[in-house]
Amino acid sequence: MPAEEIPPLRVAGCVSDSIVDGPGMRYVVFVQGCPHRCPGCHNPQTHDFAGGYPADPDEIVRQVKADPLMSGVTFSGGEPFCQPEALAALGERIRALGKNIVIYSGYTFEQLLQMGEQNPAVLRLLRLADLLVDGPYLEAERDLTLEYRGSRNQRLIKVPEALAAVGLAH
Repeated sequence: MPAEEIPPLRVAGCVSDSIVDGPGMRYVVFVQGCPHRCPGCHNPQTHDFAGGYPADPDEIVRQVKADPLMSGVTFSGGEPFCQPEALAALGERIRALGKNIVIYSGYTFEQLLQMGEQNPAVLRLLRLADLLVDGPYLEAERDLTLEYRGSRNQRLIKVPEALAAVGLAH
């Protein structure tokens, strides 16, 4: 069966060999477009929905597959849940390679669950994540000692456990 056609994906850029965007060596997809526009954001160039460029999902999969040291892929931004269809389709191919997925979102886990009631692709993408860094970046809560996040309000959520706790496990 051929792989699902991945909807267009707009990115600000991709980085390989990151060790700061989740556990292990990671490939990071920085998506383009963010409604949160958090003051002090680490990636303000990703805010404009018209910016960035169209990415070739097949090329992303090829690059991840080519590096045996790659632990997984991180979807960051921008706001990944503004492109849930494309990232869910890409994420399924990444999972098929045996890689884990980390997602950064300015939305909280609870907001994503509500969004998923209206847009099933949001829940489809969320279910692919091993780890979610949720919540907006808040400059007043800035703490550079935190693992994988920039402000104290942001949580590291083990998604499979969190989904099971709310009755949404697979």
